[in-house]
Amino acid sequence: MPGSALDLLSGDAQTFVEKVWASRVHLHHADPDELVDLLSLDDADTLLTSSAIRTPSIRLAKDGTVLPESSYTRGATLAGKPLTGLVDSRKALALFAGGATIVFQGLHRYWPPITRLVAELELELGHPCQANAYLTPPGAQGFAVHSDSHDVFVFQTAGSKQWEVHDSDGIQDVKLEPGASMYLPTGTPHAARAQEVVSLHVTVGINQLTWRGLVQRSLADLADGVPDAHLPAGYLNDPGKLAGGLADRLEAVAAQIRDLDAAAAVEAEVRRFLTDRSPRLAGGLHDVLAADTIDDHTRLRRRPGHPCVLLARGDRIDVLLGDRSLDVPGWLRPALEEVRAHPELSPGDLAEQLDPQSRLVLCRRLVREGLLEVAP
Repeated sequence: MPGSALDLLSGDAQTFVEKVWASRVHLHHADPDELVDLLSLDDADTLLTSSAIRTPSIRLAKDGTVLPESSYTRGATLAGKPLTGLVDSRKALALFAGGATIVFQGLHRYWPPITRLVAELELELGHPCQANAYLTPPGAQGFAVHSDSHDVFVFQTAGSKQWEVHDSDGIQDVKLEPGASMYLPTGTPHAARAQEVVSLHVTVGINQLTWRGLVQRSLADLADGVPDAHLPAGYLNDPGKLAGGLADRLEAVAAQIRDLDAAAAVEAEVRRFLTDRSPRLAGGLHDVLAADTIDDHTRLRRRPGHPCVLLARGDRIDVLLGDRSLDVPGWLRPALEEVRAHPELSPGDLAEQLDPQSRLVLCRRLVREGLLEVAP
């Protein structure tokens, strides 16, 4: 995918972050092929009819009503154990022909192009993201006017949809076609209807991390440190019995807040975010099989959407990889900085930082851990 994920969806990423983020509706037009390649109509057909997809990865809605799962699912057995929630493609297609919208939920968890898009977008924004897709028959509408509790990017990959968007300027009618994307801030009321042909669009939800949440997480240990002793009996008739004790405890917490290391709290926030993402290891089987054959000339590249953040910890370094961290000796920092600085390199490019054996050991481990992949 050329350029950055944010550039693809919003145009100039820096301008978007500075002037548009969480402020107003924003429209952008990209190369249609770049967006269509993320999820085509054929891709949606494959997911629906040939992938054994199960609920809750799919749901159906029609005219503002979510249809019961029993109307489009079936049971089965696998190795003698029952499976429930399997989508019956025949039933789902019949409901679709009758005007129902098919929603692919959590698409970032099982469709690789969207997985990569979301992973890269998360790193650019620093906020957790998710993705759904909506397949709507001609002239139909799946959901009534509603608003979301998170920011949304919408992009069209097949057909067209007419959007009714409510913002500070009133109601806007926006028609999205392949190549078009739209940003909706949190709480923007909207609804959409397919036009003369089938419509397929993807929404990327941005679950924004907030200052309030950061402050709460930074203070959580301080609050937990307050002794969990019982309140004194009789305070209902004499509230003054609580006032002095509460004042003392609040003053103690306030003193701790004044001494709080903001840089350490931020480091903890970065560590939390970059160690709890879902593993994204497409092609990992081939990399594991090839790891032992890597030599000084093997071309390696950074896996898209994978961070490599280095946090010092005494004479050790924590390498944050997204879904976990690696604990490595501090003397590896120059080599790791070199890895961070280049999207593609060979072990031999680390000759100034490491001896032949050490650089092969490091690169092979980074391949096994999923930070690097063997370039085709």
